[in-house]
Amino acid sequence: MRGVSVTPGYWKRPDLNAAAFDDQGFYRPGDAVRFVDPNDVTKGIEFDGRLAEDFKLTTGTWVHVGAVRVSALAAASPALQDAIVAGENREFVAMLAWLNVAGCQSLVGAPTPLTNAELARHPLVREHVRRTIARWNVEHGASSTRIARVLLLPDSPSIDANEITDKGYINQRLALEHRREAVDALFSQQPDSNIIVIE
Repeated sequence: MRGVSVTPGYWKRPDLNAAAFDDQGFYRPGDAVRFVDPNDVTKGIEFDGRLAEDFKLTTGTWVHVGAVRVSALAAASPALQDAIVAGENREFVAMLAWLNVAGCQSLVGAPTPLTNAELARHPLVREHVRRTIARWNVEHGASSTRIARVLLLPDSPSIDANEITDKGYINQRLALEHRREAVDALFSQQPDSNIIVIE
């Protein structure tokens, strides 16, 4: 982007300017965007993830994290609140997912509220996620979009571990680092019973 409302650059930091601006003076914030209506560009653009979150599988195929995350969350509604898409330098895409507690409570119909950990283990919640992500995979069968495994997290994103940005978004990179053991479990040769393997 470029314009009167966009910063002209960092004060006395040519190194930061070189990374943030292209050779024509356009600011590159690192956000991916898409047209609201591809047939009418005058309707503007909307946020479509962070370019820094995208990664390659071992096959060399790029995974567009923002698109996979948003669409998979919508597909699994109302069970999931947010997610981390994993698979960099791995053979397939997998997901660590936080629960939408109210949505999960409605799915299980429990007379008293259940904890996040109880909901993450609940057979109705697990089956809903397995079924809806399997349906998503039918329509998104490419290796860059197909989700092979899901781990339902028994907690909420950690502010203390900087898993949430100042703007309220999930910090994909730090969340993956903070939850390294869970990521390794997703990609283990023999996934344990906590992992939902999508058919």
